[in-house]
Amino acid sequence: MDNYRFIVSGGGTGGHIYPAIAIANQLKEMYPNAEFLFVGAKDRMEMEKVPQAGYIIQGLWISGLQRKLTLKNILFPFKLISSLLKANSIVKKFKPDVVIGTGGFASGPLLRMAASKNIPCVLQEQNSYAGITNKLLANKVKKICVAYDGMERFFPANKIVKTGNPVRKDLVEMKVSKEEALAFFGLKPEKPVLLILGGSLGAKRINMLVKEQLSLFSSLDVQIVWQCGKLYYDEYKSYQTKDVLVFDFLNKMDFAYAAADVIISRAGAGSVSELSIVGKPVVFIPSPNVAEDHQTKNAMAYTDKDAAVLIKEKDLEANFKTVFKELLSNKERQLELGKNIKKQALPNATKNIALEVEKLIKK
Repeated sequence: MDNYRFIVSGGGTGGHIYPAIAIANQLKEMYPNAEFLFVGAKDRMEMEKVPQAGYIIQGLWISGLQRKLTLKNILFPFKLISSLLKANSIVKKFKPDVVIGTGGFASGPLLRMAASKNIPCVLQEQNSYAGITNKLLANKVKKICVAYDGMERFFPANKIVKTGNPVRKDLVEMKVSKEEALAFFGLKPEKPVLLILGGSLGAKRINMLVKEQLSLFSSLDVQIVWQCGKLYYDEYKSYQTKDVLVFDFLNKMDFAYAAADVIISRAGAGSVSELSIVGKPVVFIPSPNVAEDHQTKNAMAYTDKDAAVLIKEKDLEANFKTVFKELLSNKERQLELGKNIKKQALPNATKNIALEVEKLIKK
């Protein structure tokens, strides 16, 4: 008897959608006959990404509260009522055994309704600073799976399980050698490789930085794999040379990580978890434009353990050159950072979250 029914809810950004799909895939492996339903926000990227992963999704008419007075905020109470009513009817109809929320505003109404019907719910919080939706739901759910220490600041301690964040299978297994990766990109083995990541859409400030520092990289004889993002590709593709490879998106992340000696990245929860499994020296440049400045807090959780370097956007002009030169010339420091970040890795996160879900079914 494994024809269980699961509702998975979360979205708004890739950071909430990717873990949701990973958890569903893991549960499907454990329970091949299980049925899944995803619930997201009507006009956000989950409505496209989830069906691509082979799952059915229903959308709620919901959005986050804006920080300033806008038309969207005036609509918010109506959206909330509409979403609660629709969430209620989804839960009634689908009759899930367990509901899993991965954060983002769409998961709020759904978990709220499921919990009110005594359906066990699990939350997955990716960041070191809990999101608003998850904080509001904390008292209603049975278990909260987290990726960082110290989360009892936000959640009841008896509900917290430190599982880590789901990451792509190919990274956990990491079968690509450095030689294969360099050959794949057509890079020279004798020159250091810098990998630049700005998230799937790209990071404006990181792209500007790379452009500003191209002469520095060239003087240090550095080869660059630059993922500038879909939004910025047209603007930056003309900078491509034999030593500077420009991509809108990297499909073979395992090759990119294997080729890299040093990595510059945003500090979204998913990226941070991936990078700790990769175990290479990282310079985090967090995005300051995210809720509760959680990327800076994610990065600081690592710099506090001497597991990464952090440069805030506002300090790039003053500090980047010096910090980068020092890191590139110091092999010992690179090894130390790589070793320390790997200590933070939790490669079995997806499995561990699924096991927490399983405990709730068995009850």
